[in-house]
Amino acid sequence: MRHPAQRLLDRFVRYVKVDTTANDSSPTYPSSPGQLILGKLIADELRAMGAKEVEQTDKGIVFATLPAVQAKPGPVVAWIAHLDTSPETTGKDVQPMVHSNYQGQAIPLHGKPGLVLDPGHHPDLAALVGKTIVTTDGSTLLGADDKAGVAVIIEAAHRLLEKPNQPRGTIRLCLTCDEEIGKGTDHLDLKKLGADWAYTLDGGGTSEIDHATFSADLAEVIVHGVNIHPAIAKDRMTNALRMAGILLERLPRTMAPETTEGEKGFLHPYKIEGGVDRVRIAILLRDFQTAKLAEQADLLRSIARSIEADFPAGRIEINIKPQYRNMADGMEKAPHVLPLAQQAMEAAGLAPRLTSVRGGTDGSRLTEKGLPCPNLSCGEHNLHSPLEWTCLEEMDTACSVLEKMAVILAQG
Repeated sequence: MRHPAQRLLDRFVRYVKVDTTANDSSPTYPSSPGQLILGKLIADELRAMGAKEVEQTDKGIVFATLPAVQAKPGPVVAWIAHLDTSPETTGKDVQPMVHSNYQGQAIPLHGKPGLVLDPGHHPDLAALVGKTIVTTDGSTLLGADDKAGVAVIIEAAHRLLEKPNQPRGTIRLCLTCDEEIGKGTDHLDLKKLGADWAYTLDGGGTSEIDHATFSADLAEVIVHGVNIHPAIAKDRMTNALRMAGILLERLPRTMAPETTEGEKGFLHPYKIEGGVDRVRIAILLRDFQTAKLAEQADLLRSIARSIEADFPAGRIEINIKPQYRNMADGMEKAPHVLPLAQQAMEAAGLAPRLTSVRGGTDGSRLTEKGLPCPNLSCGEHNLHSPLEWTCLEEMDTACSVLEKMAVILAQG
């Protein structure tokens, strides 16, 4: 029989080799076929290990149940992770590299000459001498976000099912799709999930309980110009590209993600496309205080109006789309949820830390919808990047946390 940690590693490597890159231009859900493929593979694994009520819906969401064993009547708790990976770096043909007994050296990523994972720049890595580190080869992301969480949940379920006489509470498993493009909960039926509260496994390192996130809106800025052949453009052309460039230049640099940290929010232009007659810019609005999103939107509108004054034939349209809200707002209404995670981490030998995320998770939207759902560590590092990596021992510890949680639930 394989050692559980080795089985966890094998499981993770198997999952990351399935391309599940989310595609934000796709009209389908899920947005990429690999998410359906990986979901089916995992559903088959869950059935083989003895999980109950295993189902993959027509939207690709995987559900399963670990029924209670010798437990007092109590709540149903869900463990949630997402199958997709970020479109910011390709997840096709992932070649994971396993570095056993890591000794603190720089790790060259041979799939991209010159790319090196340097512990001098990554203190989390420098602290894991003697551990097993998994990296990419540098040509893709690794997919630990969130296949580390997926592997942790499925491995923890497997370990619990191998102990049929050990008391445990009722656990629901749920794997979602398209979290990376903001659609992770669009087709998640909370009644079908049937949980009283939940935890996402989608966090960095170890020992962290994310209980607060950004609140988030998306600003779609459409710059309308007037195009005409440049040979006859004098006093007739209005170049939307120039207007867009001025708008980007006028965004305060003190409100950029590269100049902010901690509790301070930001405006982040991350995509631009178009030509002389029309340019579309996507800008992320982020702040821990939801009310400040409206202030950011007003700032954008003010900048747009000032540019229109200089380009009378041009027009700048700004559309604001709500994305998710700070989960801390919902945590205040569910004071029992964080202590269970803290108790499980302590039982696994950890010193839990309550942390805030400069981003969001499926848990942000689920909490907003009425299902309290903080986020737990599962060994993720350098997300969305060819420098992404994870640590097997951190993942294994996350499995232990989930096992302890199931046992605590049985005690009522």
